[in-house]
Amino acid sequence: MQSNCIREASRACFNNCCSNPLLGLPETRNSPSKVTSSGIDPQHEFTTAILASIQPNGNFTNHESLPSSIELFSCLENAYPYYSNTVLADNIRAQEYNHLVVSNHVCLDYIGHGLFSYSQQQGHNLTTEIASSSSTPTPLRPSDSPFFDISYKSVNLNSFLLYGGQESEFESSVQKRIMKFMNVSEEDYYIVFTANQSSAFKLLADSYPFQSNQNLLTVYDYENEAVQVMIESSKKKGARPISAVFSWPNLRVNSRKLRKLIVNKRKPSNRGLFAFPLQSRMTGARYSYQWMSLARENGWHILLDACALGAKEMETLGLSLFQPDFLICSFYKVFGENPSGFCCLFVKKSSVSDLCKSSTSMGIVSLLPANESFEQLAFAKAETEQETSMSQLETEETPEQVHMKLKESSVSEIIEVDETPQTAQSRNQESNAGRTSERIECRGLDHADSLGLILISNRTRCLVNWMVNALMSLQHPHSENGLPLIRIYGPKIMLERGPAVAFNVYDWKGEKVDPTLVQKLADRNNISVGCGILTNIWFSEIYEEEKHKMLETSSTNEESKKKDKKSYGISVVTISIGMLTNFDDMYRIWTFVSRFLDADFVEKERWRYTALNQTTVEV
Repeated sequence: MQSNCIREASRACFNNCCSNPLLGLPETRNSPSKVTSSGIDPQHEFTTAILASIQPNGNFTNHESLPSSIELFSCLENAYPYYSNTVLADNIRAQEYNHLVVSNHVCLDYIGHGLFSYSQQQGHNLTTEIASSSSTPTPLRPSDSPFFDISYKSVNLNSFLLYGGQESEFESSVQKRIMKFMNVSEEDYYIVFTANQSSAFKLLADSYPFQSNQNLLTVYDYENEAVQVMIESSKKKGARPISAVFSWPNLRVNSRKLRKLIVNKRKPSNRGLFAFPLQSRMTGARYSYQWMSLARENGWHILLDACALGAKEMETLGLSLFQPDFLICSFYKVFGENPSGFCCLFVKKSSVSDLCKSSTSMGIVSLLPANESFEQLAFAKAETEQETSMSQLETEETPEQVHMKLKESSVSEIIEVDETPQTAQSRNQESNAGRTSERIECRGLDHADSLGLILISNRTRCLVNWMVNALMSLQHPHSENGLPLIRIYGPKIMLERGPAVAFNVYDWKGEKVDPTLVQKLADRNNISVGCGILTNIWFSEIYEEEKHKMLETSSTNEESKKKDKKSYGISVVTISIGMLTNFDDMYRIWTFVSRFLDADFVEKERWRYTALNQTTVEV
């Protein structure tokens, strides 16, 4: 019997011409197009609509003659009517995230899920300022007053899972809200908060029995710092790291090679850990869920990396069908404002016994209410004031008189002279626990729930494909063969692709512009993009010449740098699209990139900032 979530995903796919990823199989070369019972090819229909959203035969060679945002948005709505139904996301953005409008900032470098909204944060800050006005005269800025603080725990993962921790009601409430959002059952999984992604991957590597299950199989088409930390940690325990490869030029996972690594009939037992993301956070390439089933059937433990998934996409997974042993995802505080946060490591309860004891690690953290830190400061101040009062009064008044006056002058009005600091602090914590017993409001997650899987999927799918089409429409002027300004890596315009794009800018000579330079210039135009390196690329013999032209060398980590080891990859610019991204964001990045059509754009930018006595962009 299908769950409600799976049924919703199926309806979404049927009604909006999107195949259900639950029914997909591992990718095969030259797979046929999917045609509905009505004879319509949804991929062709979708591609035609997106192509029509720019302009008929729309190739642009001059950044000063691009159509206006209003004109192109009208074309988009006419070509793809479903987009008009996503206006609710625009309303939420305008009401709850107005800082994006005020700052005119385009945020295309956020990965993960936002917990709170900007307006919610502002209201919290105002309350904090009023409550602390007597002892904190300086107003708090948004970045100074988070909704929670992080406290590190000195404990290993195995002990924490077996014996648990004494989490507060505040932390327990956040745990329940996140598990509900991620569609993860509390009956089947434990949740562990970690400082970041690297901590989560390392904690698991330190506790996984690589001594007996030696293989670590990863499926990543880009350099991932957290995964690299896991690989280095696993090597110390005798692991044998191996990786899937991605075929050039489409960068699809090489199914034949991956299947061989998973099955490996020569060593049928003690497979190891299979680390699998459902999509690439850089290229937007999606991978079939059935790879997890194949790995499970062949004795692997499954680590599902959900860090690159968009909001509500966990509802399409159906954990009851695939049952990963471990799952990792990230959460940040406020979109476009505060990227700090934490990571979550989910461990299947039936898999805890497979883990082994490890040395004490600092990766596990607790969440503390932000006002608890303030109360601790207030307590310390109260102690100081008491000591000062005691020194002033002990020669003039009796102990009973001192005791009466200290109660009146105490900041917290509950700390008595005959209490020890430990007793008073314990009383503060009990009082705080009572105040945090209310439901923790994570309005960022609430907004995702209100929008729903169907609306978010339609919106992000439309925007990312429009962006790909718009970038590919830019061509250098006066080039005989129509030299494109942009090269897209991975899937182009596709119905099934993730909301991320990896690309490079090429000048009129056909030479690649350094991605870090593109990132710096974008930042100067109030646009945040990312940079990364595509790796594990497999070139067949027919692409041998292109292989030497495309691949670059780079040291992937500190250990490799020390040993002078280098890996080969392609440095790229990356953008990520979320549920709050709007069409104006896409238009802004498109018009910025189009300025590279001007052969002198980089030089003009460098001299412009020099003239303004600002930091020079290195070329």
